[in-house]
Amino acid sequence: MLKSRTICATVVLAGAMLVTAAVPAAAAPAAPARGAVACPTGWGSAAKSDTDSTSAPVRDIRTGRHDCFDRMVVDLPGAGSGDLGYSVRYVDRLYQDGSGRHITVAGGAVLEVRVAAPSYAPETGEPTYPARAGHPLPGVNLTGYRTFRDARFAGSFEGETQTGLGVRARLPFRVLELPGRLVIDVAHTWTAGG
Repeated sequence: MLKSRTICATVVLAGAMLVTAAVPAAAAPAAPARGAVACPTGWGSAAKSDTDSTSAPVRDIRTGRHDCFDRMVVDLPGAGSGDLGYSVRYVDRLYQDGSGRHITVAGGAVLEVRVAAPSYAPETGEPTYPARAGHPLPGVNLTGYRTFRDARFAGSFEGETQTGLGVRARLPFRVLELPGRLVIDVAHTWTAGG
């Protein structure tokens, strides 16, 4: 009898383990949902410009990713926020100033970014930004960006520096003048939800 009780207890215990194994574990509490990001709207895709200029040369061009937009920053140390001249506009093709050479820029649309500042020291002509015409911007890696696809240096001619920014599509953008830098933000979408 002891033997049959042991067998019975073993069968009941094994059955209980099978039932327990078949029941899924309770789901861990979900992480709090990240709040919906309210992205700015109303930037538009029309050309934006300012006719000021500076002799402070371009020292660097860098990019960054944000929740609502991708950003390009042109660093011009020594330039005041009211001294920056620029023209940022969508173009069908990017042509280099001076030579008229076509520079291929990948993406669904191309933003031509002109800054009214040289990328060389005006006194000596020595380059202040180590880029070559037609080549990607040095140090800029656009892997993982939602909007930016390509960034090419076009050149610096008669005191203006020209770049081509390839974006996914013709999207709204804004231009900000800050002390020592010009900022170009291109939205991920046309809608406020980003």
